[in-house]
Amino acid sequence: MSAMTTPPSSRADANRRRILDVALTELLRDPDASMDQIARAAGVVRRTVYGHFPSREALVGTLVDDAVESVAAAHAAGRSGVEDPAEAVARSVLAVWEVADRYRILVALAQRSVTMQGIRDRLAPVRRDIGELLRRGLEEGVFSSPLPPAALAYVTEQTLFALVDAVNDGLLTAREAGRAAAVTVLTAAGVPASRATGLVAGLNDWKADG
Repeated sequence: MSAMTTPPSSRADANRRRILDVALTELLRDPDASMDQIARAAGVVRRTVYGHFPSREALVGTLVDDAVESVAAAHAAGRSGVEDPAEAVARSVLAVWEVADRYRILVALAQRSVTMQGIRDRLAPVRRDIGELLRRGLEEGVFSSPLPPAALAYVTEQTLFALVDAVNDGLLTAREAGRAAAVTVLTAAGVPASRATGLVAGLNDWKADG
């Protein structure tokens, strides 16, 4: 094989990545985009798309997996190096919201094809880590809640899902929802509203399209 020849596996991987990138763009533009539309936008025949993804549900499921990886990376980066549990939770929620906002139409699609249980299963590692952060905050007296850490972690997750839907329905802008998510999670954990609001307002490194 010539050094200038691209191995078939590399071409296939590049095609698969291109189809995923184009599919996300098309689905964000038109949530009902068909496999035919995605194939045309990607510049391939429908058979090529089905060669990588046997169904539209499989394609959406793969995009959800990509989104979950991005959520996990954002959560880790947001809380990294932050000792105060309240600030760590706030930074994590704000960082995760940036990813959630990019994928928010996809979340709505996934609820149809992947099911909410499937999404929860994919997010389990992130939820466990947030639960551990909440547990530490409860033990240190930073948080005060009648709910155990694992239940508070579910509250955090569901707050984000609810605000994704609120933005999709035009009730909030992405920026409003991101800040509201962080404040809501902190107050649910027992942080006084004044401190939660001030802490979130002070995190000037959060960037989001509003």
